[in-house]
Amino acid sequence: MSRPCKQRFVGALPEVTIFKPRGVPLAELEIVVLSLDELEAIRLADFESNQQEHAAAKMHISRPTFGRILDRAHRTVAEALLKGKAVRIEGGPVTKARREEVRCNRCRRRWEVPLPVAKEFCCPRCSHAHGHV
Repeated sequence: MSRPCKQRFVGALPEVTIFKPRGVPLAELEIVVLSLDELEAIRLADFESNQQEHAAAKMHISRPTFGRILDRAHRTVAEALLKGKAVRIEGGPVTKARREEVRCNRCRRRWEVPLPVAKEFCCPRCSHAHGHV
């Protein structure tokens, strides 16, 4: 018996959940499913160019698990592109990451940090180190 999936944290839920080839009705297309954790892995690794270790920490999973999720996501997207299938984004063991607004004590700049990932952080403007939120 395998272990249950650990919850993965995602930064945001997508506004658009279906992508399909132009000019073909959705009813005529085969659909592949891209889970929310796979989409988040693509966002963190490919769109934001995070290293796998950093991206895995943001999702609260191990680096090898992140690599497997990213590989599965790449295969799903490649299948849809190469075989003309629609992609539906849904499901997966995910939790939306909470964010907290913080203010730098030195320069007074305000910004948001994800929780519970952000234990220690630096101001993006003046690099002043801050402790726990």
